[in-house]
Amino acid sequence: MAWIILLFAGLLEIAWAVGLKLSNGLSRPLPAAATIVAMIASMALLAVAVRTLPLGTAYAVWTGIGAVGTVLFGILLFGESASAVRLACITLIIVGIVGLHVTEPA
Repeated sequence: MAWIILLFAGLLEIAWAVGLKLSNGLSRPLPAAATIVAMIASMALLAVAVRTLPLGTAYAVWTGIGAVGTVLFGILLFGESASAVRLACITLIIVGIVGLHVTEPA
């Protein structure tokens, strides 16, 4: 269950990172409010996950999910670069996330 909670925490990290862009650096009230709610919820879920999972693993997976998702949203929504090298680096992050998951007890 902790891994599922951590997944949702990571998805909310993507949401707040994209929200920073959509809110123009928290200068637009409604997107800024949604971004702040996503930040709080993401941190709260991370806090629940680390009750069971090792801190280093949980934090690395949380930030990895956020990094990969944020890059993908940047490519899809904001026209950021999708170069082969960039995508290869994202693939390495995914491999690291999967590696941490399979080497830790549930």
